[in-house]
Amino acid sequence: MPFRLVFEKRIEDVPPWFPLVTSLGSVALAFVVSGIILKLIGGQPLVVARYFYQAAFGSWAVFSDTLVKATPLILVGLACTVAFKMKLWNIGAEGQFYAGAFAASLVVLIPIVPADSPKWVTLGAMAVMGMIGGAVWGFIPGYLKARFQINEIISTLMLNYVAILWNNFWIFDKWSDAGFQMTPTFPKTAWLPRVTDYARPYKNFMESGSSALTGFLKSIGLERISGMTLHLGVVFGLVAVVVVWWVLSRSRWGYEITLTGDNPHAAEYAGINIVRNVVLVMMVSGALAGLAGMSEITGVVHRLQERISPGYGFTGIIIAWLAKLNPFAVVPVAILFGALILAGREIQPSGLANMLQGFILFMIISSDVLTRYRIRVVSAVRRSA
Repeated sequence: MPFRLVFEKRIEDVPPWFPLVTSLGSVALAFVVSGIILKLIGGQPLVVARYFYQAAFGSWAVFSDTLVKATPLILVGLACTVAFKMKLWNIGAEGQFYAGAFAASLVVLIPIVPADSPKWVTLGAMAVMGMIGGAVWGFIPGYLKARFQINEIISTLMLNYVAILWNNFWIFDKWSDAGFQMTPTFPKTAWLPRVTDYARPYKNFMESGSSALTGFLKSIGLERISGMTLHLGVVFGLVAVVVVWWVLSRSRWGYEITLTGDNPHAAEYAGINIVRNVVLVMMVSGALAGLAGMSEITGVVHRLQERISPGYGFTGIIIAWLAKLNPFAVVPVAILFGALILAGREIQPSGLANMLQGFILFMIISSDVLTRYRIRVVSAVRRSA
């Protein structure tokens, strides 16, 4: 080769815009590589790309479905962000998701609150129980890490299977609905409201109102809103984004988390209780993932059932890395992966969406080299001379 690449370790901080550029470049490169592979196996990349866009963003109705898929991804992405900020590699958001869904289901399946309780009481109790279930599932590996230095990657990964099989035991046996792998449908008081629920009264009014008023309501897009499946769980995600950002960026505890992740020896020297923070961070991370599980069963499936997650917890790892641990960046990245999940059901080959996720993760990990090293092109002729 007439040239060679030399990697030089960076001694200065990268510009603020650099992580964003590398993240966008990773996604673009993943799509390009996937398109090349699709072409090699006889597919038509441009046709697939156009169909992908139509299936995920082509109308208000399908975009609403994309946001429904993005809602749990926002929460699990934040869960991974909190843990990763402290260099705690929580690979157990999937299990914490299931643990939160199970704990939230107890509210109506035992029941914990009376069946005739108001909607806000039932949903509030389910949200609290969902976070408690996820926090308990995060406490176990957090305590093992803090007290006995047990690798959290192994413990969180193994607990995923425990949570899923624990759910299956109750779903297949104790709570099975007529022998099916699901519980009976929750009462309406345990359903998160959808956008269409709020628009329905106005839609009925449009059908019986004056033509002038009906025309005005149509002009502001009420008909499109009335067909959206987006539920109130997205509000949980957006509120959590602001709270997590404030905690990590503006609070003393957030400073302790960041310092411990960057330099645990300096944090210990400064008097920070690392053992306590490890446990708390894993519990907060688990609580966010558990809230995602609660929002899924109350906003989408309305029951506890097998396979309520198509891998949300593992996708949250990719989302956190692609967002560069920025809570606000988690939102658009979660929407992208929500679109991948939604469109992946329609696109053939059916594994294309999973392949894209894998390529994106690989490109993100590879792009981290650019934040640590500067790449220079050196002429081989000049070097030999």
